Amino acid sequence: MMSDPIADMLTRIRNGSMALLPAVTMPHSRIKEGIARLLCAEGYVGEVAVEGEVKRKLTVKLKYEGRKGIIGGLRRASRPGRRVYVASGEIPRVLNGMGVSIVSTSRGVMTGSEARRQGVGGELLCTVW
Repeated sequence: MMSDPIADMLTRIRNGSMALLPAVTMPHSRIKEGIARLLCAEGYVGEVAVEGEVKRKLTVKLKYEGRKGIIGGLRRASRPGRRVYVASGEIPRVLNGMGVSIVSTSRGVMTGSEARRQGVGGELLCTVW
């Protein structure tokens, strides 16, 4: 039993990137799929695929620039022991706009800039740079 599946996902991506793996596989959930699709849309990872019918797996292909991963860092903001909620005006800018913050809102999982544009706040899941 995992107490924080999103932190496990981020750790798998971070470790896979450091080990220069072509892809990482993890158990599927809708929130993890949403985070992976946002990372793909922002250009941090390659293709995202869901495999299986009953026991679904989420596969994320990693991107590299030479022998260095595109992702410089991943940090979990909200944890099960300390949830972090932000209003639309309080969503942090990561590296002055060079990174992205991922927020779970009432309208779904979205980037911090998109949440700011729509004027919604929510739980700050993680930051990526």
